[in-house]
Amino acid sequence: MQFGIFTVGDVTMDPTTGRTPTEHERIKAMTAIALKAEEVGLDVFATGEHHNPPFVPSSPTTMLGWIAARTERLVLSTSTTLITTNDPVKIAEDFAMLQHLAGGRVDVMMGRGNTGPVYPWFGQDIRQGIPLAIENYALLHRLWREDVVDWSGRFRSPLQGFTSTPRPLDDVAPFVWHGSIRSPEIAEQAAYYGDGFFHNNIFWPSDHTKRMVELYRTRYAHYGHGTPEQAIVGLGGQVFMRRNSQDAVREFRPYFDNAPVYGHGPSMEDFTEQTPLTVGSPQQVIEKTLGFREYAGDYQRQLFLMDHAGLPLKTVLEQLDLLGEEVVPVLREEFAKGRPADVPEAPTHASLVARRDAQAREGKEKEAVK
Repeated sequence: MQFGIFTVGDVTMDPTTGRTPTEHERIKAMTAIALKAEEVGLDVFATGEHHNPPFVPSSPTTMLGWIAARTERLVLSTSTTLITTNDPVKIAEDFAMLQHLAGGRVDVMMGRGNTGPVYPWFGQDIRQGIPLAIENYALLHRLWREDVVDWSGRFRSPLQGFTSTPRPLDDVAPFVWHGSIRSPEIAEQAAYYGDGFFHNNIFWPSDHTKRMVELYRTRYAHYGHGTPEQAIVGLGGQVFMRRNSQDAVREFRPYFDNAPVYGHGPSMEDFTEQTPLTVGSPQQVIEKTLGFREYAGDYQRQLFLMDHAGLPLKTVLEQLDLLGEEVVPVLREEFAKGRPADVPEAPTHASLVARRDAQAREGKEKEAVK
């Protein structure tokens, strides 16, 4: 099972000081957080994609390429790549290039984002969000797997004899997660292709997450990719920790109350009771995170959101120390207990290459028998 962090890249005023970081400071903080993630033994760093204030990560592959050059083990991912408003050709080429630079330590999460105005900025209609996601990914899937593509559709100009360059590293496409909070069509899409399904698991109660994950698992089996238990599931989460839970509650409250996403709404106590948000001690984070398996089953990736709402970099790095030293080692051990042998591990470039080679050998053996 993989553990890591994801960022949305918001530039938010620190409510305890009244100071807002510059875009430059926020970008440098995000890269520092990624390097810290590898230092403390995490597996994954993922960044969102946004094209509007107060967010800065408009070019995920640029940032991930910088991080790739300074890390050795960390899997580099997105927590949203906008499949609706990006050209699939550009996605195919950008992430294949990143694959080569990172030695295969790359996967990608497709999503539609949560900012409506981005659609017209890139020449699209938000009312076509689901059809765009379906058509654009169908093209991207082919671009990574076929050397020459002829294609026509509703939302972009046709392609004739087109080859996306560079080709994916080792002729194996990056593993794809389809991220969704509420859209069953996206769970269906992930299941159809046998890709991963990632539920950000931040704002919604557990019964909603359970329904979405169960839908994906059922449809994954329907399309013949394996049993429901073998489907590839990822979850988000949101934590703030101090060794003493009262200190965590006291310190995080002003950030929660003024956060641009959920501030000025339900109380922090109500939010922690009704959603996966955990504000407390490392042990409380461990207990609540282990509870995710009760409604999501045995899953493959757990990412935490930790650098939002104006939290200063020093505080986030302290959070990562706690996560890496006290939380994740226990989660690794506990999640491994009772995990069925046929539940796959999180896909990596190496495992995808090995699976491709095994399938090729199996095909040759069947031909030899004939």
